[in-house]
Amino acid sequence: MKLFVGLGNPGPKYAGNRHNIGFMAVDQIAADHGFAPWRGKFQGSVSEGTLEGEKVILLKPETFMNLSGQSVGEAMRFYKLDPDDVTVFHDELDLPPFKLKLKTGGGHAGHNGLRSLHQHIGDAYHRVRLGVGHPGHKDRVSGYVLSDFAKQEGKWLDDMLRGISDGAPFLAKGDGAKFTNAVALRTGGAKKPKPDKPAPTPAPEHRAGEPVASSADDRADDRSPLQRLMDKFK
Repeated sequence: MKLFVGLGNPGPKYAGNRHNIGFMAVDQIAADHGFAPWRGKFQGSVSEGTLEGEKVILLKPETFMNLSGQSVGEAMRFYKLDPDDVTVFHDELDLPPFKLKLKTGGGHAGHNGLRSLHQHIGDAYHRVRLGVGHPGHKDRVSGYVLSDFAKQEGKWLDDMLRGISDGAPFLAKGDGAKFTNAVALRTGGAKKPKPDKPAPTPAPEHRAGEPVASSADDRADDRSPLQRLMDKFK
């Protein structure tokens, strides 16, 4: 069994915020893969389903971001899970918008949701870091992550979320490479095979002692040098 956790803040006020991209990710997985309806449990919302034969619990903590660890810890104890069974989807300031990277363990980099998780379950869980970009100055971070994605970012956001959903079965099986490639196929980051180069046209055979023609006109012109000179003055 795997526990996929999306981080965010509850309520319609925060639904479109950059800080809620984790909620958006697990919502997309639930919708695309026929998961059960969301229900209240573990101080959050839970949906159950299967991905490639692996049972997966989706969890959206509703304790607000800075207390997310309470909800996750409660779910882990109920299902008797280890941190290695847990994957957390969260916004990441240190990645460009709509770029994605996987990580296991390490620090929380000031992210309040991750800080809370560290306190309740340790740091050995898996993470899907969802890039939202940085506003440029630390004093602007709070307002930035608690603001909605811009309208013109809608297509990029949709592509990323659909890519995450496409790759979710691979993630459930622990195949991070196939997961990230599935996302890249949606977002345009996948490596495409280079087209075959056309074979070069072989040069005409040249025999020793023969003059080399420099152009089609030269090859067709069989006049003597004297005739060429006389023709210039006609």
